[in-house]
Amino acid sequence: MPENLYAQGEMPKKRPSKRAFAGISLLLVFTLSLLTLSFFQAPYVIERPGPVVNVLGKDSDQEVISITDAQTYATSGQLDLLTVSVVGNRSQTPTWPELFWAWLDPAQAITPLDAMFPANVSQQQVDAESTAMMEESQQDAIAVALLKLGYKVPTHVYISEVSKNKPSSGKLVAGDYVTAINGEASGNIEHLRELVAKYDGSTALKVSVLREGKALDFSINPIKNDEGRWVLGIFVGTKYDFPINVKLQLSDIGGPSGGMMFALGIYDRLTRGELTGANNIAGTGTIDASGTVGPIGGIRQKLYGAQRAGAKFFLAPVDNCNEVTGHVPSGLQVFSVKTFDDAVNVVTAIGKKQSLTGFATCPTN
Repeated sequence: MPENLYAQGEMPKKRPSKRAFAGISLLLVFTLSLLTLSFFQAPYVIERPGPVVNVLGKDSDQEVISITDAQTYATSGQLDLLTVSVVGNRSQTPTWPELFWAWLDPAQAITPLDAMFPANVSQQQVDAESTAMMEESQQDAIAVALLKLGYKVPTHVYISEVSKNKPSSGKLVAGDYVTAINGEASGNIEHLRELVAKYDGSTALKVSVLREGKALDFSINPIKNDEGRWVLGIFVGTKYDFPINVKLQLSDIGGPSGGMMFALGIYDRLTRGELTGANNIAGTGTIDASGTVGPIGGIRQKLYGAQRAGAKFFLAPVDNCNEVTGHVPSGLQVFSVKTFDDAVNVVTAIGKKQSLTGFATCPTN
C-alpha cells in the first residue's frame, strides 16, 4: 500500500498552469512598460475640471463683484463660474501613465500640445492674451448687465492694433478712437464693420479718429480678407463710460468664458430679491456687448466641475450643445441659452420655482 507523503490536512501543491503563467508575464510586462513610459513625455496635455468660483461670493478674501455709486441688494445662492485646468505645457508635458488614467476619466480630456500651445507662441504671450480676453469679457459683462437694468452706457471704439503692410498702416495708430466713417458715427464694433462694408471698391473711405484729444481724418481704401469682407487692417475694442463703478475681482483665471456669469452676478446685485432663490446654478459662456452668449472650450470638464461643486442647474451656450449631449453628469440639468435675456429668464424661473418645461435644454443623450 503506497505511503501517504502528506500530513493530515495538507494538499499537494499544484504547479501554475500555462494560462496563469502567461497572465503573470503579461502583468509584469505591462507594469514594466508603465514604469518605462513614466520617464518619457508625450506631445499632449490634459484638460480637467478647474476651480469653481461663486461670483456672488469672495475670491482671495475679496468680493468677486464690488459695486459703488449705486444701491445694491443682499442675495444668496450661488452663480458658479467654471474653469478648466490644463496639466502640462511645452516645458513639462504629462507622462504616458498620466494620460492613460486621464483617458479612463470622463471628466478629463487629452488634447494635442500644439493645439493648446502653438509652437510659435510663447507661454508669456498665451498668458497675456488670456488676461486681455478676460478683461474685455468683464467690461462687456458690466455693460450688458447695466443696459438690461436701463442704464445708459456710452461706448467708444478704439484701435488696439494696426496690422503691418495693411491699408491703415502708417495712418492709424493703436489708441486712436474711431469716431466716424464717411461722416457717419460708429457707435460700436458691429456698426463699424457695417460702415466699412459699404466701401464701393474704388472711392476711399474717410476714417475719422480722435487721437489724444485731437480730431483727425484719413483717406483709406479697404482690402478684402480671406472671408471676402472689406477690412481696414486694424484690431479694435470697445471702451465704455459706465455710470456706476463696478469692479470684478478674480485672481489667476483668464479667458472670456466667464462673461455670462459675471453679467448675471452684477444683475443680481443690482436688483431686489434673490435671483437664484438660494439655488446653486452654474454656467459658462462668452458675452458680447449685444448680449449674445457665445461658445467656449472645455464644456465637458466644466459640466463635471459644476456637478462636483453641488450645482443642480447648468447654463450652456446653445452652440456647445453638440458637445454636451451624451456627456451630462447625473443630477445636472442643462439649459441652452443664446442671449443674456435667455439666461436671466432661466435663472429667474429656477429662483421662483416656476415650471422649466418651456426652456430650451441640451439633451442628456
